[in-house]
Amino acid sequence: MIKHNYNHKVAVITGGSGVIGFAIAKGLALEGVKVVILGRTQETIASKVKQIEDVGGIALGISADVLSKTSLEGAKTKIIETFGKIDILINAAGGNVKGATIQPDEDFFDMEMDDFDTVTNLNLKGTVLACLIFGREISKQEQGCIINISSLAAQQVLTRVVGYSASKAAVENFTKWLSVEMAQKLSTNLRVNAIAPGFFIGEQNRNLLLNTDGSLTSRGQTIISNTPMKRFGEAEELISTALWLCSDASRFITGVVVPIDGGFSAFSGV
Repeated sequence: MIKHNYNHKVAVITGGSGVIGFAIAKGLALEGVKVVILGRTQETIASKVKQIEDVGGIALGISADVLSKTSLEGAKTKIIETFGKIDILINAAGGNVKGATIQPDEDFFDMEMDDFDTVTNLNLKGTVLACLIFGREISKQEQGCIINISSLAAQQVLTRVVGYSASKAAVENFTKWLSVEMAQKLSTNLRVNAIAPGFFIGEQNRNLLLNTDGSLTSRGQTIISNTPMKRFGEAEELISTALWLCSDASRFITGVVVPIDGGFSAFSGV
């Protein structure tokens, strides 16, 4: 039987102070993984580190910019000085920007390319850069894993979120490409996979899906109507898949994208 041994592992989570990143970071920490939370706001990072330490976990918080190679190199140096290695990278940094979302009274031709570039850089470049910096450290051990965070929007056409959808689709393609590259050229014990969350409530999409009184917007209602489980996901429901992909239980799995969406991607609407 394959044992799930997470002790002595070191995981770097970009966007680790966000809803999805922190849920996964805390889940790993509770299993004995030493977690490194990367984020942009030091105060928020410190709060998340304390929450993990309060439940007996080991965490290090570092303020870093996923779009800056220099910033990520500095973070890597601190991590190696503290823990000596990196075993796991989870790229949870990402999101959307208003200007790359088509509003109900707009169409595609109203979109500004600067906003499209911003969201593409955040989701795709931020993922690629982190893989370059932290993935190199993982590859030195000839074993370890990378988990990228994609989205249901990469696999199915969702109206309005053009920049986010395109950049997350690129993340999925990059995930598959890198999985082949690392297995063929570096080590068959280096794995790269992705998780594609469905609809989870976060600060970036709250106003799009919920009214101020907590009721569903028309878009939120459409989503729930097309989700067989009839609800939004909870961030903690991503943890078990992340743990599985980080463990030896998935040692023959690379280059896959796992949807966690309450059945949304399986349902035709009929």
